[in-house]
Amino acid sequence: MEIKWLGHASFLITTRSGTKILTDPYKAGSFGGAVGYGKIKEVVDVVTVSHRHDDHYGVSELSGSPEVLMEPGEYDVMGIPFKGIPAYHDAKGGSERGENVIFTFEADGVIMCHLGDLGHTISKETASRIGEVDILFVPVGGVYTIDSKGANDVVDVLNPRIVVPMHYKTEVLGFPIAGVEPFLKGKTNVKKAEGSAFEIEKEGIPPERQIVVLKHAL
Repeated sequence: MEIKWLGHASFLITTRSGTKILTDPYKAGSFGGAVGYGKIKEVVDVVTVSHRHDDHYGVSELSGSPEVLMEPGEYDVMGIPFKGIPAYHDAKGGSERGENVIFTFEADGVIMCHLGDLGHTISKETASRIGEVDILFVPVGGVYTIDSKGANDVVDVLNPRIVVPMHYKTEVLGFPIAGVEPFLKGKTNVKKAEGSAFEIEKEGIPPERQIVVLKHAL
C-alpha cells in the first residue's frame, strides 16, 4: 500500500486493490488562511474524521460520495474493518476543545491508528481498546494537541513499529504550534523521506520502531 501525507493530519492511504482511505481532510484556507495547504482533489472511498473543526473536517470540499466515519463504533467498509474509539481534544475531558475520535483500521494486513487531535495521554483502557498498532499517526505540535513529550508517552504505550508525526508547524501552516524537530530530538531511528509518500507491506514492517517524516504533498 501507499501512504501519502497531504498535510496537517490528512493522509491518503491507497491499498493494493486501489481502495482510497482519507484521514481528517482539512478545509484549505480555513482559520483565516492559517491552513495554507492546497485543496484536496483526490476522489476517495472512505473518510475518517476525528472531530468537526475545519482543519480536520473539510468533507464538504471533497469530490465524489465517500463513506464518512465520524463517530465511535465498529464499521466494515469495502471489506476494511474500522474502529472509532472515543477520546478528547484536550486534557480536561473535552471541556476546552471537545471530543476526539481515534480511528484504527486494517488494510492489506497492516494495522493503522490515527490519533486525530488527541489532547491527552493514553490510558491503559484506551490502549487496550486500540490494541496492536503497526503504523501510528501521532500529533506532535502541542498547544491544540499533545506536544512532543506527550507524543513520546503515547508512542511508548501503544508501541507501534512505524511512527508518522503529523499536526506540526510547517512553512504553510499559520498555527502557533511547534515543528517536528522537538519530537525528533535525541532519536536515532528517524527516516526523513525525500517525498510525501512511502510504500509498505506487512512483510516490510521493521522489527525495530522507526519514525518516518514525510514532506506534505499539498
